[in-house]
Amino acid sequence: MRKSMLFVLLALLVVSVVALSACGGKATPTQAPAQEKPAATEAPAQKPAEKPTKAPEQKPAAKEFKIGLVTDVGRINDRSFNQSAWEGVKLAAEQLGLPDDAIKYIETKDAKDYADNINQFIENGYNVIVTVGFALGDATREAAMNNPDVYFIGVDQFQAEPLPNYAGLIFPEDKAGFLAGVLAASLDKTGTIAAVLGTDLVPPVVAFKEGYEAGARYVKPDINIISTYHPGELSQAFVDPEWGAATAKQAMDQGADVVFGAGGMTGNGALQEVAAAAEAGKEVYCIGVDTDQWETLPAAHPCLVSSAMKLITPGVADLIVKAAAGDFPGGNYVGDVGLAPFHDFEDKVPQDVKDLLDEVRKGLMDGSIDTDYHPGG
Repeated sequence: MRKSMLFVLLALLVVSVVALSACGGKATPTQAPAQEKPAATEAPAQKPAEKPTKAPEQKPAAKEFKIGLVTDVGRINDRSFNQSAWEGVKLAAEQLGLPDDAIKYIETKDAKDYADNINQFIENGYNVIVTVGFALGDATREAAMNNPDVYFIGVDQFQAEPLPNYAGLIFPEDKAGFLAGVLAASLDKTGTIAAVLGTDLVPPVVAFKEGYEAGARYVKPDINIISTYHPGELSQAFVDPEWGAATAKQAMDQGADVVFGAGGMTGNGALQEVAAAAEAGKEVYCIGVDTDQWETLPAAHPCLVSSAMKLITPGVADLIVKAAAGDFPGGNYVGDVGLAPFHDFEDKVPQDVKDLLDEVRKGLMDGSIDTDYHPGG
């Protein structure tokens, strides 16, 4: 009996040892997968991570690229200067495939708001800020110095001391004015032409005027030219169409039969006054400025033979695209100029005048014709 009990106890002991051995055998494989699985999980996690990082880096970069524009005093749809720059922003956005909400503008109501308007875009993380007009130069330069990671494009803002993130989009306005003067003198029949201008505080306006007068005298050395600057402050000089209209009327009363309007909305007022005279049967012409105003100022169609263009739209677009590509040219960036098409006046401009304009344009470009406008020596 005792031997039987001893045998039973011995058998139970053996079973227990076998059972414990079986449990220990299961624990080892559980840990191994636990180590192997993280290894297997990490490997796939690294491969996908490399692809998304590079692909989104290009696409999100395009989507998040934001462009802001600050106008000079006046509206975005001034049918001239501000509008041309905004069209450049829209063109660049289209070329870069940006969504509509990636571009915005702020219309400046008062010159004292220049810096605040620029800062609104800086604080909201905009990549490129376009400021329109000579008057915004100081505020734009200060913002560029304080924000080296933001690109700034200043239309009509000459850079005496270049910054790598600030491009001044400038134009040889004297050459565009010269072509306008050649056209005006060639169409003139009374011996008198006129120019209704913004303020002489803005160098590009002076360049337009000097070039216009030189071009007219290139054709008719003794021609009478009535050029009038707006007498008011900088904040008023480009937003006073009533003064522009009254000044154009006064010039026509003195015999002017071609009027060049170069002064934003002020110049537009002059063009529309000449157009009204043309509709009333008077043989008068007008010449627009900055952009092809046939496209932006339909009210001037009765007299608008052409426009002295600064190609602002493509200039702004080119600089924005360069900024997006990391190829931004800080300093002065010279844009192109030229005369707009004659549109409905194509048949009224004699072929010999067209030939003369082509000849003069080539001379201006190759330097064989000089406008005699050399500010600063």
